[in-house]
Amino acid sequence: MDTRTLGRSDLTIAPLAFGGNVFGWTADEATSFALLDAFVDAGFNCVDTADVYSVWAPGHSGGESEAVIGAWLAARGGRERVVIATKTGAEMAPGDRGLSAARIEQSVDASLKRLKTDYIDLFQSHVDDADTPLEETLAAYDKLIKAGKIRAVGASNFTPERLGQALDIAEREGLPRFASLQPGYSLADRAGYEGALEQLCLDREVGVITYFSLAAGFLTGKYRSEADLEGRARGGMVRGYMNARGTAILAALDAVAAEQRVTPAAIALAWLMERPSVTAPIASATSVGQLSEILAAGTVTLSPDQVSRLDEASAPELAAAD
Repeated sequence: MDTRTLGRSDLTIAPLAFGGNVFGWTADEATSFALLDAFVDAGFNCVDTADVYSVWAPGHSGGESEAVIGAWLAARGGRERVVIATKTGAEMAPGDRGLSAARIEQSVDASLKRLKTDYIDLFQSHVDDADTPLEETLAAYDKLIKAGKIRAVGASNFTPERLGQALDIAEREGLPRFASLQPGYSLADRAGYEGALEQLCLDREVGVITYFSLAAGFLTGKYRSEADLEGRARGGMVRGYMNARGTAILAALDAVAAEQRVTPAAIALAWLMERPSVTAPIASATSVGQLSEILAAGTVTLSPDQVSRLDEASAPELAAAD
């Protein structure tokens, strides 16, 4: 499996990351173990999670995903085979959020305990915290790196301005720089990332691991009518893609998928993998069958014509027109 270096860090990852938000939520522990086994056995290595997963589910308080991954690591061993990326900063409970030094220190220790590991490969600021100076957050990360608790740091959901400020501060003060950015980005959602944010990542050598890479499942092609959304956990998110542009994107995906003899999901991920700024898209699955379909993206090489057709069908300006 070819690997890619994440930004300027010493982390190398395969070009597709597993989204661990499903662990302990829509995938129980046994299913999660099977998914992780299949993912690693296929040669992939990066698993992305967060302390807040899955606080939104009834009866959950956060940490469920990390706990499942920790149980899997304890059962299987081979910690060195995987790159574990987790996040902190999102609201775990009323008032329990942010990136202060004290909260970061508490959060990393809680994550390490749930993950049953001595270190986290990539520790990410899940959401920006305007109330905490960036210097304080980066200094806290510096302390954790020196203590051996984390290897590298990343950002998620940062604006170009704030990411640029953080990189400048890191370089000026000799603090850890963000090795990566995690933005929402897919064929269905292009405008928020393409432009200033993407150019900054290219110019400053920031790795990019994209979330919502399949637009909450819309780009798999399984949601094509209102009836398909009934009873689905992500139905509300998918509904916004049910328009003329969404139909055009699915038609282009269907055509290219037929030519490549893979699924639309694999094509949507392959399109992201070929984007020069993207290190690896993140995608989730709740069954080994689904996982096999998305892992096929690693075998796809899109032709320039296929990329052009996908680009045209998903042009950001068409979203504004809808």
